[in-house]
Amino acid sequence: MDYVRETGGAAGTLLIPTRFVWPYGGRSVHLCGSFTGWSGHYPMTPVEGCPTVFQTICNLPPGYHQYKFIVDGEWRHDAHLPIVSGNYGEVHTVFVGGEAGCVPPILIPEIQPGSNMDVDNEAFQRVVKVSDGALHEVLSRLPETDLEVSCHRIAVFLSTRKAYELLPESGKVIALDVDLPVKQAFHILHEQGIPTAPLWDFCKGELVGVLSALDFILIIRELGSHGSNLTEEELETHTISAWKETKLYLSRQIDGNERLIPRKLVHVEPDENLKDIALKILDNNVATVPVIHSSSGDALFPQLLHLASLSGILKSICRYFRHSSGSLPLLQLPICAIPLGTWVPRIGETARRPLAMLRPSASLGAALSLLVQAQISSIPIVDDNDSLLDVYSRSDITALAKDKVYTHINLEEMTVHQALQLGQEPLSPYGFSSQRCHMCLRSDPLLLVMERLSKPGVRRLIVVEAGSKRVEGIIALSDIFRFLLR
Repeated sequence: MDYVRETGGAAGTLLIPTRFVWPYGGRSVHLCGSFTGWSGHYPMTPVEGCPTVFQTICNLPPGYHQYKFIVDGEWRHDAHLPIVSGNYGEVHTVFVGGEAGCVPPILIPEIQPGSNMDVDNEAFQRVVKVSDGALHEVLSRLPETDLEVSCHRIAVFLSTRKAYELLPESGKVIALDVDLPVKQAFHILHEQGIPTAPLWDFCKGELVGVLSALDFILIIRELGSHGSNLTEEELETHTISAWKETKLYLSRQIDGNERLIPRKLVHVEPDENLKDIALKILDNNVATVPVIHSSSGDALFPQLLHLASLSGILKSICRYFRHSSGSLPLLQLPICAIPLGTWVPRIGETARRPLAMLRPSASLGAALSLLVQAQISSIPIVDDNDSLLDVYSRSDITALAKDKVYTHINLEEMTVHQALQLGQEPLSPYGFSSQRCHMCLRSDPLLLVMERLSKPGVRRLIVVEAGSKRVEGIIALSDIFRFLLR
């Protein structure tokens, strides 16, 4: 429910998503309050896996609000919540307001061309402050000792497995020469359907880095910025190595560093164990690491065997423990009962990380800025009720390479919805794609979530409410490994 739409509030009012919960069952449960003028009744829906617990989320302005529950046609109160006497009898009260130092949530104003695209911009960043009422934890948690034992068993398994086990029976690994023009490189990424590729320096006879979709995002943003150092003509002939030097210079400007220190290539040897590889990926905040084999006594001609990723390591875990998950009760726990991922917090909880979402009408420039500055791999695209419509990921940027779309677009005029439709069949009304939207429910067991995240190309799962598909949280590949290897 949106306070602005339903009550005629000012369009620029700061709204905070607030969850109301009725945990005592009923056939039909509604919410009524001062924010509805005491005339509107808003339906509450059962929580997935908890049929006696009803909830709804309302976007409310900061301040005090009064409310009541209507259960099966009768006014009801929650005995566990404070009650005060008001003009409408005995009512509950809730105070909605941000804490000092918190980034304000968004109200979903349309992002205007030329607006500031920093991650702190309230036009596209959301820190969700939620009231949970008296929602009680209905799912049992593992004792801490059992949890530690489960994580230890998985860590031991990873310590005994080598990178060789990640190599597929057949396949190919594409490496790009650093002297290749940037334009041609990104056409290759698009045509091959890959988000990253190692870089080979023929003069040095070694792999020197990785080109990723993030590089293309930075180039497109640089091309579209005022007073850019890059032009379309330069992109035609600009080599990958020249771009890397430009990127280093831009990083120095952003970070304020005086010295230009190139980042060394993060790679692994075939005999390194999977636990060390996972930690190396996490510590260096990279998506993949090349597995490089050097012949004994001849390190000048390394062989690129594979690109190791967290999804490949997770697939090994799932394959090994799938048929013995009974010995690891942790894998059968629902994800909502595990300290994992980024969730819409309950009442009184402080959001540790922002839960970023965008409307389909938001500009592509806003999406790219959020991907870069928030350091995330994908963004849920939601409707006015925060229900999931689609997902915009870093790798989607390569679609702009098709037919040189990047040469005639304005980042602030093209919407996220339009960008997602490039090269796809038009979808209605805003293009919900079940193949692109990798989802799960809060009641799904950890093993099922891990199996979904182990699929190639899937780095985040959007936790949605059953039926409404309202976004409730996000679980990333890195979240799984930080939890298992803590």
